[in-house]
Amino acid sequence: MRTISLPRGRQRLHAMPTSTGYEVREDEIYDWDGRRRGQTPFTVLQHTISGTGRLRYENRNYRLQKNDTLLVLVPHNHRYWLAEDERWEYFWISMNGEEALRIHKSILSVSGPVFRLQPATIDHLADCSLRLIKGAASPGAASAVAYEAAMALYDDVFGSHAFAEKQSAMQPVIDHINANLDGPLPVADLVQISGLSRAHFSRCFAESEGLPPAEFVLQQRLQRAAKLLTKADFLPVKEVAI
Repeated sequence: MRTISLPRGRQRLHAMPTSTGYEVREDEIYDWDGRRRGQTPFTVLQHTISGTGRLRYENRNYRLQKNDTLLVLVPHNHRYWLAEDERWEYFWISMNGEEALRIHKSILSVSGPVFRLQPATIDHLADCSLRLIKGAASPGAASAVAYEAAMALYDDVFGSHAFAEKQSAMQPVIDHINANLDGPLPVADLVQISGLSRAHFSRCFAESEGLPPAEFVLQQRLQRAAKLLTKADFLPVKEVAI
């Protein structure tokens, strides 16, 4: 086991690591409740190398397997732990600071508390953890490494490859909307076309198109009406109406 707790400086930096390390837990009590870790906000980014961890996040249960990455904010209604007769190998980076919290909140709103990262991102985060364990020369240097880790995570979740995947996943939905602007387009139907859960669909759609589904449909109808008005000197109101 390698772990380090980093002292909090007097300066309030935008991203500051509070702890980091690598551990293998087996046949022991390992249990963190996000409601019982104080009221000072911080985040935990924990990547599973092997084995199994458990997470209860609000009212949903997760089984964390190899290559799963966990992200939680404290204080919050969650709990992660090692179940009886299981083994969990992982590394983690905890940090606080206004910018770190903002970035991680935005990632949680899109990806939820458990997701999978690109191998290069995992290596980058592990390198950041190792550099912190070996010792940053100053609070500023430690802050720079924490911010680097936060931005590596941000680039993976919101970067060009992730954006392209979301756009591709939403294309059948967009095609359906554009082909049926004259008829009803309830969000429930769009969810069914996407094959996602309603909450995940809404997050992915907003990230891909920049608007919630219902607002996007209204925008498309308004644009269609505007085009019809500019293409003819006279059209019946019924044909232009949205």
